Parts: sequence; structure tokens; C-alpha cells
Amino acid sequence: MELATSDLTPMCPPSAAPVEERESFHGAGQDPEKRRQILSGAREVFLERGFDGASMGDIARAAGVSKGTLYVYFQNKEDLFAALVSSECNETAERLFVLDADEPDVEKVLTKLGLSFIAAMIRPHQIAMVRTIIAISGKFPEVGRRFFEAGPCVGTQRLSAYLKAKVDQGALVIDDVEAAANQFLVLCKDGISAPILIGSSDPPDPAHAEKVVKGAVRLFMCGYGPGGAKARMRGSAPEETPSTP
Repeated sequence: MELATSDLTPMCPPSAAPVEERESFHGAGQDPEKRRQILSGAREVFLERGFDGASMGDIARAAGVSKGTLYVYFQNKEDLFAALVSSECNETAERLFVLDADEPDVEKVLTKLGLSFIAAMIRPHQIAMVRTIIAISGKFPEVGRRFFEAGPCVGTQRLSAYLKAKVDQGALVIDDVEAAANQFLVLCKDGISAPILIGSSDPPDPAHAEKVVKGAVRLFMCGYGPGGAKARMRGSAPEETPSTP
């Protein structure tokens, strides 16, 4: 069985500049420690008051800097929130998507990733941030774009690199590793995170999360494992026409 790719692959810009590089265009401040200090204060204020309730004055006080310094680093509140979103996404990707291509057990690697991915996606802070992004991205599309490129796209790209390595080793058979990577992440999180995101469900217990991930891994391996690939090839092979005497 081959997983369908339509409507599941994110349109990640292949030639987009790295997030850190793009962010450097927005403000003149270049001190990384001062930037981290400001982002830490902003995170505290945005979590406590939300995007609309937060002011640059509140953030400056929480960060322990002057408003003048704040505007040296960020143009406005939208630019600051977008930078915070990018920073949070980068930290999550660095922590989650460390995948050992030398580990022969693909299912073990994918299961570990799936469980960690779900845990990260349903953290209260993560849910609050995504809700805010959805609420304001219509008015501030740059915030949504930077979240998409620093979050879903980076995760998909990192998993794609791992899948490509396993294809080269003969452990998987995949034509489009980016589509496959996105499919796996969707299988893991959407049934769990979407209900939480809209407030219709509480976070799942670990047993349910494990069941979802194991199902995702099983389906993924049916589609892209060597056994599944051979079955697809047999199913797509044309039937031989018996020769007439």
C-alpha cells in the first residue's frame, strides 16, 4: 500500500534563506545574548497576556531593557512575536529531529521521534502559540509564514534527510522523501493535536499516544518498507497473457 501524497505535502520554499538569516534583516541589534534576553521577556509577556494584550513597554520591562533597545532589535510587536515563534521552532527542531541514520532499526527511530513530536506539539505553551498564530496570521501574514518555514518545513526537511539516508541504505523504498516525511508527521500528530487545538479534547494519556505512534509507524512501513514496496511492485506488474497454442 502506498500512502497518498495529494494535499499532504507542505509547499516549503526550497530556496528560502535560513530563518536566522532572514531575521537579521529586521533589526540592527547584533548581540545574541541581548536578543535572547529580549525574547525571554517577550515569551513571558505573550504567554501571560496574549498577543493583543502585550505591549512593547511590558516586554521591555520584563526583559530588563529600555524600549529604545527593544526597537534596535525589532521593528514592532509583530516582528518580535515572529522572531519568538522562529526561535521556539528552531529550538524544538534541534531537540526533536536528531535522527541516527546508522541505527538499523527504522521503526525504533520513527517511534522515538513520533512520541517526542506528539509530546512537544501538545505542550500548553505550544498550543497557545499555535492558536495565537492562527488568530493573527490573517492580519500579519509574515508571522504565519515564518512559523511555517521555521516549524513544519524544518521538521519535514530534517526527517526527509534521514529518510533519504535510509533509502540509500536500502532500508526504505521512497520516491518522494519530503512527502513521506510530512505524511509520517501528520499521521502522528493530527488526530491528537487538532482536537486539543480547538479545545474539544484534553491531552491524551501516554498509552493512547503510544498507540497512535505505533499505528503511524506500522502504516508508514507498510507503504515504504522493503516488504511493502515489493508487494506494490507485484500488484502493479502486468498479468501475463497466456500464449495460444
